Amino acid sequence: MKKFHMVDEDFICENCGSEVKKLNYTARDHCPYCLYSKHVDINPGDRANTCQGLLRPIDIEKFKDTYKIIYQCDKCHQFHKNILAKDDNLDVVIALSCKGQ
Repeated sequence: MKKFHMVDEDFICENCGSEVKKLNYTARDHCPYCLYSKHVDINPGDRANTCQGLLRPIDIEKFKDTYKIIYQCDKCHQFHKNILAKDDNLDVVIALSCKGQ
């Protein structure tokens, strides 16, 4: 059974209010301006999670030849990870990676 369903769509960020355009090379799963995401999936792209809470970026981790954003849901407190997108705000990524240092 395929666990990744490609959903690449425009949306308005519920954290910062920015208009976010789809990526056109993979599924857009977070805001490139503030890095927030939304807890909508159980498996990527399925939109089956009823939580719907905001996923707050709390850290960055190395993953293969890129990085992942580590999130904690403000509503249910679960942790989640998303790979950085090419157009993510690097100032926000750097600030997030320096937290706690």
